[in-house]
Amino acid sequence: MKIIKNSEGIKGANSDKCKTIEYSFGDKDIDLGLAIITGRYPEKGFCINTISKELIYVLEGSGKLYFEDKSIEFSRGDSILIDKNEKYYWKTEYCKVSMTCTPAWCQEQHKLID
Repeated sequence: MKIIKNSEGIKGANSDKCKTIEYSFGDKDIDLGLAIITGRYPEKGFCINTISKELIYVLEGSGKLYFEDKSIEFSRGDSILIDKNEKYYWKTEYCKVSMTCTPAWCQEQHKLID
């Protein structure tokens, strides 16, 4: 059993429109993060996770996720599974999401694509 207290989360940002808090347990198989997104992220093109699946739970807000060939609307209480190598971008005025990645997330696997 492991616990990371709220005050121990590591604050970061993917951009000025995507603020993050990481809760890394040092487990290579799974991790947890929170993101607050305000606007379009990334600002142009798509983002992609080249290694992990991302399981997202919408804690607050609403918006749209755009993929190469479709878009989906989301709101508080929805859950979304994004497969590895799936290109997507967020468009929202405000949302707060919980993101679990398996295997665990690392910066090198997060790519921005035009």
